[in-house]
Amino acid sequence: MLPEQTENLINEFVEQSKTILKDNLVGIYLHGSAVMGCFNPSKSDLDLIVVVERPILDDVKRLFMDMVIKCNSSAPAKGIEMSIVLKDVCNPFIYPTPFELHFSKMHLKWYEENPEDYISKMKGEDKDLAAHFTILIKRGGCLYGASIEDVFDDVPANYYMDSILDDVSDAPDDIAENTMYLILNLARVLAYKEEQLVLSKKEGGEWALEHLSTEYKSLIETAMTEYLEGGKPDYDMDLAKRYAE
Repeated sequence: MLPEQTENLINEFVEQSKTILKDNLVGIYLHGSAVMGCFNPSKSDLDLIVVVERPILDDVKRLFMDMVIKCNSSAPAKGIEMSIVLKDVCNPFIYPTPFELHFSKMHLKWYEENPEDYISKMKGEDKDLAAHFTILIKRGGCLYGASIEDVFDDVPANYYMDSILDDVSDAPDDIAENTMYLILNLARVLAYKEEQLVLSKKEGGEWALEHLSTEYKSLIETAMTEYLEGGKPDYDMDLAKRYAE
């Protein structure tokens, strides 16, 4: 169950998307922690994929982004992360996956300071979409429009693996700055490599506690506690670096 405020935000996003995109809208889909049973408003973002039939004109992108920014103001702590993609790149699946428009909280300042620049440049390819699509296909939800089965093709295992490895490729250097995220993400990458399991961060941590050396038990438990309950715990950074390596 998602918090009522989050449910209301999702409904608002869907209704506004329908109004702005009109007959170009194929569907809106939810993935990530919100569908994997581990959503935490203080630690999670809201992960959305919007699929359209045709490329979007810049004036429509501006309307859509203004709506996203408004919704983001009442989003969970990490904000909204959303991508708009063409139906043609979903089936057959294309990798790296082209996108029409993307937003996450890290881009908020850029859009607010120079929306024209943002709209002209925020289009390209994103390896992360292979991971997002995989979770969406296996565990996601359709909020509006065509069913997941009718829109998305299966993501080949080698593309999914490349996508999730790319996300943790700098983990030994980055773990001091993004400790909890990388501890749990590395665990779920390993769970996929070893057992082809597509897991949430929480499930990745649980898998790691069962399968990795007891040397890392306290580290993983600390990350799990931070993810599920919040707070800013102290980590043994020497241990965290060994774990990442």
